[in-house]
Amino acid sequence: IVLIKLQYTLSRRTKKSAPKKMKDYFYLLFVMTNRKIKEAGVHPVLGYLLGLVGFALISIFLFHKTELAQYLIIFACFSFQLKLSENRRTEFLRSTFGDHLKNKIRLLENLIISIPFATILAFNNLFIEVGVLLICSTLLAFVSFKLNSNFTIPTPFSKHPYEFPRGFRMTYFLFPIAYALSIIAVNVGNLNLGIFSMLIIYITTLSYYSKPEKDYFVWVYTDTPKSFLTKKIITATIYSTILTIPIMVSLLVFFSNDFYFIFLFLLLGTLFLWTIILAKYAAFPNQMNVTEALLIALTLSLPPLLLLAIPFFYFRSINNLKLILHD
Repeated sequence: IVLIKLQYTLSRRTKKSAPKKMKDYFYLLFVMTNRKIKEAGVHPVLGYLLGLVGFALISIFLFHKTELAQYLIIFACFSFQLKLSENRRTEFLRSTFGDHLKNKIRLLENLIISIPFATILAFNNLFIEVGVLLICSTLLAFVSFKLNSNFTIPTPFSKHPYEFPRGFRMTYFLFPIAYALSIIAVNVGNLNLGIFSMLIIYITTLSYYSKPEKDYFVWVYTDTPKSFLTKKIITATIYSTILTIPIMVSLLVFFSNDFYFIFLFLLLGTLFLWTIILAKYAAFPNQMNVTEALLIALTLSLPPLLLLAIPFFYFRSINNLKLILHD
């Protein structure tokens, strides 16, 4: 829908110069972003300010708490940029602007996204990482990825519920990367790199619950709200554990002295997964708003807050789902 709106608007400006077309394109994106922020009940200026402050606080927390912070920052940046390199999107840009202008737009998009991440890395004197980030961001601007195809990728999951099979098929390329990093971690004796590979798995699975399904796909269940949430949580826990078992076992075998740290990370990853699921249905059928996002950000900064966030979202989800499910 977004691409159709952009194409319709921009098609009316074909006689304008290339710089003017680019200006119109980014202005339209800016306007549409502001509308999404307003739909969340926040003024755009406040939304941008909260986003920057939240990003800065989370980054500072990561650099104080883990040696993996720079890897997490780079991974997060590439995650956003990969979405912009999706094949349908790049084909839209090519058909609307032509190859030359499409490449300029994609390069500018990637550089804009990389600015806050590069700033954080530079602030921590990680200039080599800044160079790697900028070089890779530039290269990603000239490639595209076809994330959807007619070939059905097999998954280790049942097709019900839909989150994991659908999410796995869209993010399957991340799992070989995570498993390869765990092998490297074992070979070089770096536990932190192994933990980072597990973190990739959990961040990926968390994304499966970022968007709500249509209320019909909840209404068809004959469960009560409590049993519905219980099934969702149990299924997500089992499936996420299946994906992390290869990494977890290898780390426990080769870093047996740190088994408590490995299990602690596994526990935290599972609790964060529960939190995201409950937060999703606490806002259902709408997307999570600023309140849920801020509370989740706080739990990332202070994990003990999970003990408060989980029951808070749970009871809100129960009350919310009573309007859709039979209690």
